[in-house]
Amino acid sequence: MPAVTLAHLSDVHLDPICGFTPGYWNLKRALGYINWQRGRKFDHLRMISDKLVADIRTQGADHIVVSGDLTNLGLPAEFEAARAWLNALGPPDFVSVVPGNHDIYTKRTFGASCLKDWAPYMESDAWGRSHISNLTAQFPYVRRIGPVALVGLNSAVPTPPFVAAGLLGDDQIERLKNVLIELKSESLIRVVVIHHPPLPGQAPKLKELDDSPKLKAVLEQYGAELVLHGHNHTDTLITLVTKTGPCVISGVPSGSSALTGHPHRPLARYQLYKIADGGTIERISRGLATIDGEVVELSRQHVPPAVLT
Repeated sequence: MPAVTLAHLSDVHLDPICGFTPGYWNLKRALGYINWQRGRKFDHLRMISDKLVADIRTQGADHIVVSGDLTNLGLPAEFEAARAWLNALGPPDFVSVVPGNHDIYTKRTFGASCLKDWAPYMESDAWGRSHISNLTAQFPYVRRIGPVALVGLNSAVPTPPFVAAGLLGDDQIERLKNVLIELKSESLIRVVVIHHPPLPGQAPKLKELDDSPKLKAVLEQYGAELVLHGHNHTDTLITLVTKTGPCVISGVPSGSSALTGHPHRPLARYQLYKIADGGTIERISRGLATIDGEVVELSRQHVPPAVLT
């Protein structure tokens, strides 16, 4: 099969915050709004995410993956604005999304939900529906892009103030296990997408995936060739040893960050994954080297090949 190029973008935190009317006020949103006004609105700039999107269009990607945090306070008007942004990014068969903790921010949404508004970007294609056992569950969803099987997870749950942790839940993890087994039997390159880092210790306690030990155990037992995540706003690359071969776990920084001088959080960037027939993967980071510069290639490296038998 031909090579596939995936573009991975995350944590764009689209501005401005809109629709923060009294009916949607609560303590968590109030604190989040203060945090935005004091600092985050100077860090996450739409003009920068637009630069990255324009560059993605020049790179010949076969599919774009967005791993959550399109919004800031999980407001219905933000969901609508993010849906318009997704529509401009590409059609649902070209773009896949999973939600982040800022998208499912609080229970106080009055019936509006990114899970409904962005549903066409977060559902299995016809091929994928034949590979999942529970058609009523939205996650995991499965999509086929050439030799790649894309598996989308939802780790976002409403949390109290000062908490940005995630949770998959036992049912979703069990469905993931079955999907990984099925896709392995067809010798496909399994790419799992999740917002939160999947392994224990990859994020502080109040920001980590609460059931990461269970997810790690499933990955170790049943394998995946590549796991893509966001959330930490950092560039990370870890290889997990599994029973089916190396599992590359790759984190991407924010796709809108204008923050300079931070020791761990770089300026905005995205990543390209060139996945060749046979499973070899080349990871290319593209983004800003300077705040007023153009998008450039920042690094290029081959990561451990998938083990396909």
